[in-house]
Amino acid sequence: MALPWDEVVEFTKAAQGTGCDPSGWAVQVSSALAAHGVAVPSPELAQLLASHLCWGNDVPLAWKYVEKALAANIAPPMLLVALLSVRVIPNRRCKPVAYRLYLELIRRHAFSFTSIKGSHFKKTMASINDVLHLSEKFGVQACEPGVLVVEYVFAILWQLLDATLDDEGLQEITPVKNPEWVTRTQDMEIEGEVSHSEKKIEFNEKLQKLNTIMAIEVVWHFLHQKVISKLLSLARENMPSHWDAFTHHLNLLATSSSALRNSTVSPEKLQFFIIDTSRYGREGKSRHCQAISTVVSSGSLTSSGGHRPGYSNCSFWIPIDLYLEDCLGSVAATDAIEVLSGLIKALHAFNGRTWHDAFLAIWMASLRFVQRERDPLEGPVPHLDTRLCMLLSITTLSIANIIEEEEATAIDVVEPSNQWKEKTSVGRCRKDLVSSIKILGDYENLLVPPPSVTSAANKAAAKAMLFVSGLAGGSGHPESTMNDKTVNCIGNMRHLIVEACISRNLLDTSAYYWPGYISGHINQIPRALPNQVPNWSALMKGAPLTSSLVNALVATPASSLAELEKIFEIAINGSDSDKVSAATILCGASLVRGWNIQEHTVRFVAKLLSPSIPADYSEAESHLISHGPMLNVVLTGISSVDCVQVFSFHGLVPELAGALMAICEVFGSCFPSISWTSTTGEEISVHTVFSNAFILLLRLWKFNHPPLEYCIMGDEAPVGSQLTPEFLLLLRNSRVLSNGKITKNRSCSEPLSAATSSSSMQPIFMDSFPKLKTWYRQHQACLASTLSGLVNGTPVHQNVDVLLNMMFGKFTRGSNQTIVSGTSGSSNLNSSSGPADDISARPKLAAWDIMEAVPFVVDAALTACSHGRLYPREFATGLKDLADFLPASLATIVSYFSAETTRGVWKPAYMNGTDWPSPAANLSSVEENIKKIVATTGVDVPSLVAGGSSLATLPLPLAAFVSLTITYKLDKASERFLNLAGPALENLAASCPWPSMPIVAALWTQKVKRWTDFLVFSASRTVFHHNKDAVVQLLKSCFTATLGLSPQIPNHGGVGGLLGHGFDSHFSGGLSPVAPGILYLRVHRCIKNISLLTEVTLSLLMASVKDIMGSIVSKETSEKLKKTKYGMKYGQVSLAAAMTRVKVTATLGATFVWLSGGSGMAQCLLQEMLPSWFISVHELDEEGGNGGVVCMLIGHALAYFAVLCGMFAWGIDSASVSKRRARVIASHMEFLASAFDGKISLGCDWALWRAYVSGFVGLVVDCAPSWVLEVELHVLKSVSQGLKQLNEGELALALLEKGGVVAMGVAAELILASA
Repeated sequence: MALPWDEVVEFTKAAQGTGCDPSGWAVQVSSALAAHGVAVPSPELAQLLASHLCWGNDVPLAWKYVEKALAANIAPPMLLVALLSVRVIPNRRCKPVAYRLYLELIRRHAFSFTSIKGSHFKKTMASINDVLHLSEKFGVQACEPGVLVVEYVFAILWQLLDATLDDEGLQEITPVKNPEWVTRTQDMEIEGEVSHSEKKIEFNEKLQKLNTIMAIEVVWHFLHQKVISKLLSLARENMPSHWDAFTHHLNLLATSSSALRNSTVSPEKLQFFIIDTSRYGREGKSRHCQAISTVVSSGSLTSSGGHRPGYSNCSFWIPIDLYLEDCLGSVAATDAIEVLSGLIKALHAFNGRTWHDAFLAIWMASLRFVQRERDPLEGPVPHLDTRLCMLLSITTLSIANIIEEEEATAIDVVEPSNQWKEKTSVGRCRKDLVSSIKILGDYENLLVPPPSVTSAANKAAAKAMLFVSGLAGGSGHPESTMNDKTVNCIGNMRHLIVEACISRNLLDTSAYYWPGYISGHINQIPRALPNQVPNWSALMKGAPLTSSLVNALVATPASSLAELEKIFEIAINGSDSDKVSAATILCGASLVRGWNIQEHTVRFVAKLLSPSIPADYSEAESHLISHGPMLNVVLTGISSVDCVQVFSFHGLVPELAGALMAICEVFGSCFPSISWTSTTGEEISVHTVFSNAFILLLRLWKFNHPPLEYCIMGDEAPVGSQLTPEFLLLLRNSRVLSNGKITKNRSCSEPLSAATSSSSMQPIFMDSFPKLKTWYRQHQACLASTLSGLVNGTPVHQNVDVLLNMMFGKFTRGSNQTIVSGTSGSSNLNSSSGPADDISARPKLAAWDIMEAVPFVVDAALTACSHGRLYPREFATGLKDLADFLPASLATIVSYFSAETTRGVWKPAYMNGTDWPSPAANLSSVEENIKKIVATTGVDVPSLVAGGSSLATLPLPLAAFVSLTITYKLDKASERFLNLAGPALENLAASCPWPSMPIVAALWTQKVKRWTDFLVFSASRTVFHHNKDAVVQLLKSCFTATLGLSPQIPNHGGVGGLLGHGFDSHFSGGLSPVAPGILYLRVHRCIKNISLLTEVTLSLLMASVKDIMGSIVSKETSEKLKKTKYGMKYGQVSLAAAMTRVKVTATLGATFVWLSGGSGMAQCLLQEMLPSWFISVHELDEEGGNGGVVCMLIGHALAYFAVLCGMFAWGIDSASVSKRRARVIASHMEFLASAFDGKISLGCDWALWRAYVSGFVGLVVDCAPSWVLEVELHVLKSVSQGLKQLNEGELALALLEKGGVVAMGVAAELILASA
């Protein structure tokens, strides 16, 4: 069949000549097309009309024909508009009438989507792509019709916008001189042969101005059209750079256009639209957001009006308080700065608050964290220095990370074409930080400094006063400019926070001028101040390291990176004595209380443990040997509990472990003939250096736990179980290989020193340390099975005999005494062995040789003690001699006793006061205090001694272990060894049958009375170790205390009810009940079945929802809520309160699961527990009552719970630290899709399921949109279709919007289908 195009052209020309009516023309053309079998709307007709019109037949009637063709739908409107746009817009100045008609045509037909379901839609969109070059210009390779529709809409509006800017001469002032769209012809505009009259020229100029105004109004009209705005929202999501350029041009129009001011569009409205583009395309809030709007809009943290934050405010941020307290529980290999910044970002998104609220929440949580230590327990636990590190260093650096990330993102987005946006985006987060710190001044009770920090706070306040007065010195140390008589200033914790922020360029000194910031006065200053004690200024001026200067610098933290670099340089390149002095200084106040530069100090100190090999070094022995005195100073200087926690917070445990392994390998292989004399006259041997390094290394991982614990339990193992030497090296190596991530700058200002950042670190493995690896394998074997492998006559057997003689040779009964060393040999101990305390008689063995023999030595001694051949006191004394000879042997003694105790093959030891020490004197008081501590939980404490007459017993290895620890003196030298033995003893006693730990506590309280509170508290935790019901009751008390529903805790709930305010024994004359949250955080690591813990949490979450409804909604109200007449409107206040508390409850539960089980348990929850729960049949409201409302609230609670678990475990950033996130989120979305598709039968209530799905998807879309990108398109489509079935069309579209470019076409089709 012949094509009709020639016929149509001829007819059109004839119709123009005769003035044929457009309707008649359309009828004739339609008939011609039908006669030739051409389907309409016809793309070919659009091509023909555009060619006919431009420019040979540019007459009004031809335009009317075009308009009629579009109205009659015989030509595709979008294609015809596209064809005309590339012809008319470039020629709009010489063809103003045509441009005017083109604008009218656009207003009526440009975005007519009536033909999208036609068979030729895909072909039409492909033609539009060819005309406008959409894929090329937008860089989107997908050619789906839906994607091309979005690009077409975006292109048409952008063309009009650029044409308008060009008409007003504004295009020239844009940074990009080559605009996206052609807005004028490339050739010179030459007038025709017939010159226009002046009136014609005047008419054209006037029409051009009117056209510019009309174009602005057309653009504004379409920006607010429902379907167009939704399509443009897809462009905003998936073409961010182009969208930013577009909004930049809109901003230029709003600020510089004169035509805009003559139009019906106000500049203010246009500017507000630009600012509000983040919510562009949405009809207000999604249905999910509407359901929880009462929760999200409950007010800012400052709205309570008082100095004490209200329940509904601080409770939303409870995870921060819990995380901070949990950090004290153990040493972690993770970086607390990254974890805390991720937590803040997650809660900021989840709570829907401003950064001001988020920063204020973290400051207040950190201040509460410090205030709980005002009356600390004395004992080997982290104290105030650890908490201050968290407040002034870790928290500050976490906020710095967030601000740096936000500003870096804004700068990345701000391309040359978008410089205007920098002014509005960069600094917004920083301004919120400033406002949050300003308002901290209203919380006076939280800002009171602990007594030991008062001086530092006063100095910080004095520094501000001196600066404002113009008297500030340049040293950074206010004491160099003032003394107590010249400055009288009272400081608080806010002054320290401000200084911490200033040092990292988060604030500037304008903070000193805040109203009320300075409180005090300056007295008359003498012209010549007396010389102060030597300080860091003297060092910077080149003063030698005299003893007085060293003492001063040890006691005073450095104030700048330059000072640290100076002292580090001395520690590396100075004389031997100066190296020791410099290392002592670095491990002093600068490490523990140099909060403003602590991130640098810890790296300098860690670097000292790995000195570089000199270029000209050629000795056979390791270069580390020559650094022995300096290394020993560092090892002892960082051995305190607080110092280890500081390194842990800064994420340096893996690097520290790698350095310690190298030291252990080298010094453990040396014979003890190598020694040095310290400046105090103390002799330092290679055994000393080895022992200090080895003990510190073992404190970094759970060395005394069964090696297969993590392997067997897998994802259900407690958090931290995976800490092994191999794991620490794996973390270290991964950081080394990822371009030195371990030394990346956390400060917003200056980079880390080259001394720490340029070290040539190489990956290391256990094979790099053969001696350490041999010991570690022996250690694992000892934990896993009974001791074996000692062969008579071997060097190991000979060393065992030597050590047994050293330990027990002085104990003789009769002529001969035999201690059997294993099954293959024996050691005869007699009176001729010589005095054991003669140092010259001690064996000259390398440390690793001793460590290899120690298990067999202890096994032989314990066997002899068990059979009565060795008295318990002699046994303990001999073990102490061994530990004194090589302190590192304590680690092997600990692991041996731990293994043997859990095997249960030894007879019990009767703690009768004769053979073994008796706890009788303190046991009853320990029991009484344990009951006081756990009183708030409602848990019954079993009686320690049944009937009060039975003798206390302990497993023999545990009895020997506790007897050994009691022999230690509590002095500085023993502290670092007890820091290893203490937690191991507690862990071992807790794993033994009740009441082993209370007996141990009673024995230790007899030795150290000032540790009584700590020991009793440790014993109280074991109440929950073996009793599942007690754990359930503890968790329940945490929920009720937080919600204010606990009868044992008269309070208003929230953080105070959950975590309390510290220990009050000093004021009440004895231990008072401990807050349930504190108890849980100190217990959960010993609970092996984390899966059970999560199931209990899930159950308590749903029970709490029903309790909440029961406490808020009365029976009368619930009856009215059931009636349609009243509905939600009647009970909106009660339901708003209920939703608030449900959200808090879910937040609490998710935090417990995350802290206890980590990402493994989050995976288990989303992939197994929740799907199983939804499939199972449940009776949630057996008594009737508020059935529908309760089910709805439970659905929302489960959604909160699930999303928060994922957010805490994997974060919300686009680049996840774990590949597990994508797999888990996709799996859970597939479960939702399968339920919608009918592949899975649900057993739960439909209202509950609906609330869960809408809540889960809504939270993911609003709070964690990066998750959606990790889900395959077919799954997103299924979930989206299911949401439409639930009448959640807006949420279905929002889900697809976040699906990236691959989902853009589907999203566009959904928009067009619902238009």
